[in-house]
Amino acid sequence: MGIVNLELPCPRNIGGIGVDPDPDWSFDALVSELNALEAKLSSSSKIPVPFTKEKSRNFSNGKTLGRSSSPFVMRISEDEMDGIESEEEEVQDKNYVAVNRFNFDELDLSESDDSDGELSLEVQPYLMEEVGLVEGALFELTLEHELRVKDEIRNKISALETDLLNENQKYNSALNRIEKYREARRESERKLDTQYQRKIAEALDNHLTAIQRDHERKSQIEERKIRSDAAYEEAKRREKALQEEKLRQEKAKAEAEAKLRAEEAKRAALEAQKRAEKEAAEASNRAADAVAQETSSETRTISNLGTEDAKSNISGYEKTKKSPSAGNSIVKAAESALKLEQERLKKCKELDEGNQTLRLNPNKDLSRHERNISKLIRQITGTRDVVWGKATELVKILNSPEFPKSISVAVFAKKVVSHGESPGSAAFACAYVIVLVTSQIPLAMDLILAEFHKACIYTVPKHIVYSQSAFESKDAYYKTIGFREDEGKIENIDDYLKRIEAYMKLYGALVQTEVGGVQNLHGLKEGWAWLARFLNTLPANKFTAVALSAFLRTAGFGLFRKYKSQFMKMLNIISDHFLNVLKAREDSTMNKVIAEIQFYIEDKQFLKEPEGRSLEASLLSSIMVPKIEDRQSYGYQQSRDYYY
Repeated sequence: MGIVNLELPCPRNIGGIGVDPDPDWSFDALVSELNALEAKLSSSSKIPVPFTKEKSRNFSNGKTLGRSSSPFVMRISEDEMDGIESEEEEVQDKNYVAVNRFNFDELDLSESDDSDGELSLEVQPYLMEEVGLVEGALFELTLEHELRVKDEIRNKISALETDLLNENQKYNSALNRIEKYREARRESERKLDTQYQRKIAEALDNHLTAIQRDHERKSQIEERKIRSDAAYEEAKRREKALQEEKLRQEKAKAEAEAKLRAEEAKRAALEAQKRAEKEAAEASNRAADAVAQETSSETRTISNLGTEDAKSNISGYEKTKKSPSAGNSIVKAAESALKLEQERLKKCKELDEGNQTLRLNPNKDLSRHERNISKLIRQITGTRDVVWGKATELVKILNSPEFPKSISVAVFAKKVVSHGESPGSAAFACAYVIVLVTSQIPLAMDLILAEFHKACIYTVPKHIVYSQSAFESKDAYYKTIGFREDEGKIENIDDYLKRIEAYMKLYGALVQTEVGGVQNLHGLKEGWAWLARFLNTLPANKFTAVALSAFLRTAGFGLFRKYKSQFMKMLNIISDHFLNVLKAREDSTMNKVIAEIQFYIEDKQFLKEPEGRSLEASLLSSIMVPKIEDRQSYGYQQSRDYYY
């Protein structure tokens, strides 16, 4: 019989792999080719799950052979086979499962190529020549094996197509999710943009509200200024009336005192006359008994005089013991320094006594006035605008006619000195404010120095030496040199040394402060005099060492700039004498202050400007800028860099 060509209803190659195996292969070659095909598909597949064999490829013997449940369709192209094909298709359509058809386009049944078209179709029981039973069984076995292999290939190709479709669906699903996420992000960004615009609108509304409040505040300030001017005129009228009343009272008091003095003089003259008459009578009576009583009278007089002398000596010793300044040996200070201290303290005392009467006026709220001054001092920071602004406000308050100037200046002096004791206070900034205020109100400088002397004796400079004969106890000595007492207990030495250091820092900052166009009433000249008096008169101990160290760290830079080599000589004296005496004491508690002074001299710290000495420029130049008249009163130049 002729050769029948079979065609698969799918491409012959997929990925370079032939899907229609050669039916003439041997069985072993076909098995090895299938294994290679599975290995290649598993390694090159994009599907996550690799191909696995569901059942073994072991074939049974010929006795257990069975037909495949998935037949294939054979098509014969000759006219004679049309009837046979139709009958076979009707039978196989009943058992046809979703399997692709094999098309047999040509069926060549001719025995030779030389025939002239004669068809000699004979119905033969086989497509090949008759063979034996064994050979026919082998042929059927081989044919069934080929069919089964082809079915397996078709099934695997279908599985691949299904997996590719699933992957495509997953890819489309992922793209849809990404698009949804992008839309969600766009919506979120639109919402954020809306919120941001709302915040901008709110900020703009707040800004406009703040501007409106500022205008209202300015109008209120103008109204208060008008009321203040009216109050000033009223206060001026009252002060004038008070002065007239005071003059009238003083005149009446002077007349009364003159009258009292005249009466006392008259009374004294009468008493002197009576005393003279009495003495004359007693003298005449004693003359008669002069001889008899001469010896006993002299003895009694001598014994009385001795007793009175002894009593006077005892009382004098008691006074010396109770008075801390009984002997010059316990007070170590220069005479000129002590004289200046007494003058300043006397002026401060007289001013306080005069203020006591003024404080009795119930119409003045002095407590609120003091709080305002204290508040301005606490607000001082190390910026130029703040320093000028606070100084301007303080000058206006101190010169305000609403309150007595003497009280205002005394409060300012006390508050600004006590502020230097608080931790974190800007010593150099406070010094700038003091210089600016005292340049307008010179009285304030004497009161500030008096407050310094009362708070710390080393600002004189002065030191009091302990003596058992001069002080009743150690506590009395500590009180004399400035220790504080709280509930009957004297503060410890460390707290006292911290206060000394704070006061000396502020004092040192004051003497070295220089402002362009403004005179410092207690400048570098006074600082140089203080250092000379200190080294000439004060002993080297723990208290004086702390005071000297704090003074050098704040005023040393300014003193060196002005006195150069003379200041270096002072430092040599401190290094060669003062520090040697401190080291000779072998007191471990003084090691820290000794190291500070020694490091300051050896490392030449006086060449470096102390931190805070140069005021910082404000970030907002419009805050607290002095008015034109205030700048002119301070000698302010047009250049902003008016500080040294």
